[in-house]
Amino acid sequence: MSTITHRSHLQTRPWARLGTGACAPPSDRVHEAAEDLCGAVLSSLRRRDQREKGLQYVQGLLATPGRKSIRNIAQQIGGTATDQSLHHFIAGSTWDWRPIRSALSRYLEQSCPLTAWVIQPMTIPKGGEHSVGVWRQYDPQRRQMFRGQQAFGIWFTSPHVVTPVGWRLHLPEEEAGEGSGETYEECAVTGILEAVRQVGLPPRPVLLDIPGIGTRSTMNRFADAKLPVLARIGPDTRLLVTDPALPGHGAGALAASEVLQKVRALRTPAEWADPAHPGRRRATLVAAVRVMMPDPAPTRRRHLTLLGEWTDPHRPPSQLWVTDLSQPAPLAPAALLRLTKQTGRVSETSAHSVQEVGLRDFAGRSLSGWHRHVTMASVAHAARCLSETGVPAGSATAQDRRTAPGSGPASSEPGPVVGAPR
Repeated sequence: MSTITHRSHLQTRPWARLGTGACAPPSDRVHEAAEDLCGAVLSSLRRRDQREKGLQYVQGLLATPGRKSIRNIAQQIGGTATDQSLHHFIAGSTWDWRPIRSALSRYLEQSCPLTAWVIQPMTIPKGGEHSVGVWRQYDPQRRQMFRGQQAFGIWFTSPHVVTPVGWRLHLPEEEAGEGSGETYEECAVTGILEAVRQVGLPPRPVLLDIPGIGTRSTMNRFADAKLPVLARIGPDTRLLVTDPALPGHGAGALAASEVLQKVRALRTPAEWADPAHPGRRRATLVAAVRVMMPDPAPTRRRHLTLLGEWTDPHRPPSQLWVTDLSQPAPLAPAALLRLTKQTGRVSETSAHSVQEVGLRDFAGRSLSGWHRHVTMASVAHAARCLSETGVPAGSATAQDRRTAPGSGPASSEPGPVVGAPR
């Protein structure tokens, strides 16, 4: 892997100037991971001073206590003059954040091969009128109205790494720029499709962990992009049973929960690692049914698998997914269920570490500034994550390579799984 310069040339330790009362500085391991990572992923910044400023900003995000605003970062590493310089670097410059995000994904792939992309929403409550994308809107995740920003995070998940690598902001119609006039669903799907295309890695599964977007149009967009997808759906989603041996076949479109209720006898136990409690294993019941989504155009009807999970065998399924994954045959229900648990890993990581690198902390009217800030915060998050894995950068573990896409059957644990739409 190419790097932009030697570590000594980019070296800067903002916490060396911290006064008393500041938070503890990042460990040397985090500091070195940040230097190595920035040396690899900031190469699209043509000027050396920009690359140095990028490293400085990432280290400032890791070192600054509390809210990671540009002003607070500058106060920790250099004062007023630094404030102006960092503000220009983030909000007033013209550098493109997209190559940095793609480089980050490729860097992570060399160390810990990708299992699946996960896209999840991130709400950012904000008052006032001084930040881009702030409006009163509905949060489907919490089923309530809120005022603030609605972002979608694209997360890289592997056996050792869970970190965001891309972002898209849902904007109101009156604001120009990306996402303007898009529906909630369109914004989320466009965000993940563009991010994956720009990275250029071989197709890997995409997990859509967003309520209400596992629709026919969404599934068709992923099929057109030749990206395998697992989408969370609601119990009322209408589906056609295609297996003539199963109840419900020929009965027309049925609610997904009804389809699964009819095949309760097919449920089998599946064991999986609990993302909320490392080292703990759990078992739930799972069943899978071959289905299609109703479509007025029969040629657009595609074979899918409906997956249901029961945490309580006496109640309706707690989680429902549809997928077009195949290898080239459909994956076993237990393997599909374990793959969906990547979403739990993302939720746990997001709840505990997003605030530590300031992903919600940008303030300003510049959409480009918002993107540059969350890009640098994603690099900081990845640096912290890599420093905790113990996996040398650029060299995947032997187990990772044995289970990497295209090298053999999928592991029974969260790990690289390959599939292609039928």
